[in-house]
Amino acid sequence: MVIDTMNYYPQRDGRIAELDSFASTSSELVQRHLERSRIVKAFNNIDFQRLFTLARLSGSDERSAVPIAGNDEQSKSDVASLLDLLGYDSVDIGTLAESWRSEPETPVYVKPYFPTQPPEGVTPEEAYRWFTETTGVPVSAATVRGLVAGTERGTAGGYVPEDVSSLRTDADRNWNE
Repeated sequence: MVIDTMNYYPQRDGRIAELDSFASTSSELVQRHLERSRIVKAFNNIDFQRLFTLARLSGSDERSAVPIAGNDEQSKSDVASLLDLLGYDSVDIGTLAESWRSEPETPVYVKPYFPTQPPEGVTPEEAYRWFTETTGVPVSAATVRGLVAGTERGTAGGYVPEDVSSLRTDADRNWNE
């Protein structure tokens, strides 16, 4: 089994026609390259800082969830068990063909784990400091499900609504207040 944590960034990776035309997802391409492996997409929608700081024990009201996608149910179950050990719940969002729902420019990608948007007009150094010093907020499995369900496929990766905070559950809002 291979956990695919990657995302397609055309500005970094160059244009890949198969991804831009939605003929395939990046995880399906990985599966084709590693055809003997069972691919599960996970960890791709949360940044390293929040991944480290938001981990909580199972059953915690402040526990966050992350989406997973894959074609093999046992492999998804194994990844869900790993996530649980690492302090996260998982939300099964479907097959590798559906994995685009957690990629860049989708509502569940990175932003929900931040309490605010980065300040405007700051230097790159100030933006990086904000990124590393901003405490993450928990994102429940219910919120992840809602964000993923509301995703529409736009440009490679999807579409982000203007205000993802409206998609948070009451439990998430109450914890943050």
